[in-house]
Amino acid sequence: MSEAGWIVAAVLAGLGLLACVFRARLLAAFGYELQRIEPQHSNHDESRSAVDDFRRDGQVVREGRARIGRLSDLDELEVSDVMVHRTNMRSVNADNGPEAVVREILQSPHTRMPLWKGSLDNIVGVLHAKDLLRALNDVGNDFSKIDVMKIASKPWFVPDTTTLQEQLNAFLRRKAHFAIVVDEYGEVEGLVTLEDIIEEIVGEIADEHDIDMQGVKQEADGSVVVDGTVSIRDLNRALDWDLPDEEATTIAGLVIHETQLIPDEKQAFTFHGKRFVVMKRDKNRIARLRIRPAGEI
Repeated sequence: MSEAGWIVAAVLAGLGLLACVFRARLLAAFGYELQRIEPQHSNHDESRSAVDDFRRDGQVVREGRARIGRLSDLDELEVSDVMVHRTNMRSVNADNGPEAVVREILQSPHTRMPLWKGSLDNIVGVLHAKDLLRALNDVGNDFSKIDVMKIASKPWFVPDTTTLQEQLNAFLRRKAHFAIVVDEYGEVEGLVTLEDIIEEIVGEIADEHDIDMQGVKQEADGSVVVDGTVSIRDLNRALDWDLPDEEATTIAGLVIHETQLIPDEKQAFTFHGKRFVVMKRDKNRIARLRIRPAGEI
């Protein structure tokens, strides 16, 4: 809270005490006497309570302003900015057979999963765990009697250039929660959910099923080990960083963009306030990085 806020809080608490004294003396002048009541809180407690109220109110105002600002950003951001990238997208091969498909979906922490045949670019449906459980109950939990394609809903494909405002409106209009993101050639880039957009406005939504971010490990020395496929936006959100994501989607892509090469293992670079060390390279792909603040060795 600012210095002015502290002053106002103290003044208000003091005014409350002065008002009580003035009222008692005024009544005494006319022959009345107030019954003495022991105060439940000291003047110090009243002042501290007022200060706490101002602190809480100030926090609410700041958070509200931040959310309003993020709302105005929805027209500037695209679904590709917040989507789950295809390399991190959990999906199921519909050709694996009903038992394998059912087990994989029921073991997943997600309620909806895309089904594909042949390749990930051929998504043929989206299966909801609730629909699957209902179908299993209808056939006495006999996996062999399950036809996942009959249970799955038709996939909804959206262009990667769709703004978050447009996608939010579309989700609400269709009463949907899940869409597959494709590029101009129809190739799958990832998936976006209603929760992704809501989190962009209000911040991350904690859930009893949430787990530590996949592909990110905090080390005891303060550094962070990150898989190259982790998206920059997810990393920024998880660690409260501010790495740019205009020229690259993943953290490996950012390093390649900044260095203009595919680094070798153990090569280190410093940019955007961070020190990046290549821990593992798989052919022409950066598989793992160690990142720490640039000022630390």
